[in-house]
Amino acid sequence: MSLSEAVGAAVNAVRRRPGDLLPWYVLGAAVPAIARVVPFLAMAIAYVYLATTDRLATIVAELRNLNTEPPDPNADPEAFEAWASQFDTLVDQLFTPTLILLAVVTFGVALIVWIVLYAAVAAGQLTACSARLRGNRGVAAGFAGSRRYWLRFLGLYLLELLAWLAVLLTIGLGVGIVAGIVVLSTGSGGPAFLVGAVAGLVVLAALLSVRAVFAFASVAVVVDDTTVADAVTNAVGFIRSQPLEAGVYYAVALGTTIALAVFSAVITFVDVATLLSLVTPLVVFPALDLLKTAVYNDYRRRLEPPTAPVRSLGGQLRDGVRYGWSEMVAFVRETPGTHALVVALALGGFWAGWAAAAPVEGTVETSISARLIDHNPLAATLEFFANNWLVALTTALSGVVLVIPAVASLLFNGLAMGVFARTEVEPMELLAFVVPHGIFEIPAIFIASALGIRLGLTGWRTLRRDASRTDLADALEWAFWVLVGVGVLLAVAAVIEGFVSPYYYDLLL
Repeated sequence: MSLSEAVGAAVNAVRRRPGDLLPWYVLGAAVPAIARVVPFLAMAIAYVYLATTDRLATIVAELRNLNTEPPDPNADPEAFEAWASQFDTLVDQLFTPTLILLAVVTFGVALIVWIVLYAAVAAGQLTACSARLRGNRGVAAGFAGSRRYWLRFLGLYLLELLAWLAVLLTIGLGVGIVAGIVVLSTGSGGPAFLVGAVAGLVVLAALLSVRAVFAFASVAVVVDDTTVADAVTNAVGFIRSQPLEAGVYYAVALGTTIALAVFSAVITFVDVATLLSLVTPLVVFPALDLLKTAVYNDYRRRLEPPTAPVRSLGGQLRDGVRYGWSEMVAFVRETPGTHALVVALALGGFWAGWAAAAPVEGTVETSISARLIDHNPLAATLEFFANNWLVALTTALSGVVLVIPAVASLLFNGLAMGVFARTEVEPMELLAFVVPHGIFEIPAIFIASALGIRLGLTGWRTLRRDASRTDLADALEWAFWVLVGVGVLLAVAAVIEGFVSPYYYDLLL
């Protein structure tokens, strides 16, 4: 098979059934949302600890008496030192051995959870890609692959890390010895600097070579169903026998990385940074994974890609949006109880945030007007849509891990809104800003949260063997299309928030 046919196979694998592959990549984006349950729990424990030891009361009293306007340290150093000393009591109350230990444990547990989840999701992603490229169902295969290969992927990560360390230590030690000899023999640092520059290029080449091998080693684990050591060996064999195919993938991956870096710089300059976080899991990662899996499957003579869809890409997009909208409407109609629960949880989170912000009311202030300074309607619209849809996607699919992450995300967002509402200097201005787009945005987030709960219940049934992995795969594919409908709501909300919400009430004043 030619390279153009491999690329075509990758494209067709997505276009034929995007909902049978992309949920795994949304799950990848949802890994941080799942892992952050650990610090959320730690914050709740810290709050209980502070409240039961009366430290919280001391902190509240100190905050009420806090002078937030520092004097000029250059004009009056003693006054500035006296002002800074008012924070000593807060530091003493917060930095206790118990809370420091809690922070260390939280960081360690969250890191372990993140690494394990990342390995499991990456295994599911490549297994889903391989399945789609063989004409099989992707999401269901991904669950089997995630369960079978996650530990091997962890082994690959550890082995690659060790390889990188070996390269850095070996070349670094060699460069240090050579540079020392050069300096002693010449009495000048110029040649040593040249040795260091050459060594830097060698290190870069060696690290890229390691990454090149392990890029295909992960695919080899899935396609060959082999061990970590054999996967590395098979990847090296593939690169040697198919240098053109491997080289094209490396060129595409490197070009994509450079393009993303440039794109990131441009959109960050215009304050649309979240757009990259949305495009990457939905477009870039699936495309690169499908390409490398396609060329490796072809190398193993196991590529049986689906045929190209008859509809045009534009027609397919229009039909997908219509289908997603209809699935979202049907979901809302069928689950009034779940949505009522979500609204109750959101209100509870809002109330908790409102109550928690009471001690700092008047001391800590937020301002919607200040946040809208230099507001660019077009850039803001893109940023609002990208951020809100990414939140909806990750909230919903994080719920597949037994409901908890979706509920935690909902409560946290409600709590944050309560804090912002309590500390806003112009509450009516904030309300006027939120209402026009909020009538679309808030229901969309509620729907995504309800979807996360629904997926989590299916996850529970699957864990208890009351449902099969096929049932869970069906639920994930269906959820993807519901989230397309949610995206339509959020697109409308973003346009209103970007072009209407910041301006209309000025006309009424």
